[in-house]
Amino acid sequence: MGHSLFKSRSGINYLVPFIIITSCFALWGFANDITNPMVKAFSKIFRMSVTEGSLVQVAFYGGYFAMAVPAALFIRKFSFKSGILMGLALYATGALFFIPAKFSGEYYPFLIAYFILTCGLSFLETSANPYILSMGDEETATRRLNLAQAFNPVGSLLGMFVAMHFIQARLNPMSTGERGLLDESAFNAIKDSDLSVLITPYIWIGILIALVFLSVLLCKIPSVGDASTGGTKNISVKKSFQKLIGNKKYREGVIAQFFYVGVQIMCWTFIIQYGTGIFMREGMTERVAEMLAQKYNMVAMLIFCVSRFMCTFLLKYINPSKLLMVLASVGAILVLGVIGCENREGMYCLVGVSACMSLMFPTIYGIALGGLGEEVKLGSAGLIMAILGGSLLPPLQAMIIDMKTIVGLSAINVSFVIPLICFMVVIIYGKRTLKYSNYE
Repeated sequence: MGHSLFKSRSGINYLVPFIIITSCFALWGFANDITNPMVKAFSKIFRMSVTEGSLVQVAFYGGYFAMAVPAALFIRKFSFKSGILMGLALYATGALFFIPAKFSGEYYPFLIAYFILTCGLSFLETSANPYILSMGDEETATRRLNLAQAFNPVGSLLGMFVAMHFIQARLNPMSTGERGLLDESAFNAIKDSDLSVLITPYIWIGILIALVFLSVLLCKIPSVGDASTGGTKNISVKKSFQKLIGNKKYREGVIAQFFYVGVQIMCWTFIIQYGTGIFMREGMTERVAEMLAQKYNMVAMLIFCVSRFMCTFLLKYINPSKLLMVLASVGAILVLGVIGCENREGMYCLVGVSACMSLMFPTIYGIALGGLGEEVKLGSAGLIMAILGGSLLPPLQAMIIDMKTIVGLSAINVSFVIPLICFMVVIIYGKRTLKYSNYE
């Protein structure tokens, strides 16, 4: 484990390219967490139902899912750098598309903007993750990816901060019900004002992404990651997919990633409902309880961020599969506390889960792609498509929460059985990849 993180055996130094590409990790973290509160914001601005507002997330995850394989084929034909440039171009285009969307005064152009933006994010993740893995020796690949991914929650925290202080706090405080009583002229005036507030951060991020695009374009980025795959372009896509499906370590890695992303989104989404219930039982009003729960959510993200840097250090001394298995086990124990406690102790357990989750996405990613060689680009697409777990699993937990009580227990507590199951899947993957050194 004494190999340099940023040098290959051939002596190529990747430090500067690593810094530039790592900035992309923070940028897509920002996009993810500035967008989550927009479901409620759009519902208010356009006087829509929550279901219609939730189409924001459908467009968001849809872009990730739809573009992962096309992105992998694009990178396969050209290069990692080309994929990153395409991702940044789509990201900037989607963000700046908020300007004509605002002038249209309609909701659906914003969904198109989100879809374009997340097609860019899909390109970025499909390109940047495996490229970071290739920047140096394979022995340090998973640790290198954990370090790069540590900047993702930094971007997420910034996205949450901007959403809270530069969008939510500046929107007209009039409620959805009050807006419903306005005549068309007054409603349109407030809508226009609110949309101007909402699009401003997206315009600035679009400009920033354009500058990052120029930095990557002008930077001399070594192409050893592409060269290492040799004759990839001449290999049948069908044969590549067959090889990937036949590789147990990869195939089960995609499954583990699906459940991991699901548990992450569930724990971060429903911490508000969980905390609100606890604090209201303490006598707080719903609004005060929600605000306090949101503060706990911010603390959870901060812990997640710090823990990623700590885990990157630990990976220098501990086998990635072993650390994955240990942290998933601790996460499962904490979730049992979330299920069993109906007081602040349960909330502390839920916040603590974030410390355990910090390692998981990049580590599962690194383990699953390890040793894939020429299939790494298409393999990356499958792991990005597994992000769909964050879209499919939370509604299952929401259905349980809507039941209010189950056999005399709070449904919100019982609902965390689903995250518990997800952690069990990750534990099994860690154990299996640790047990079999030639796991294929």
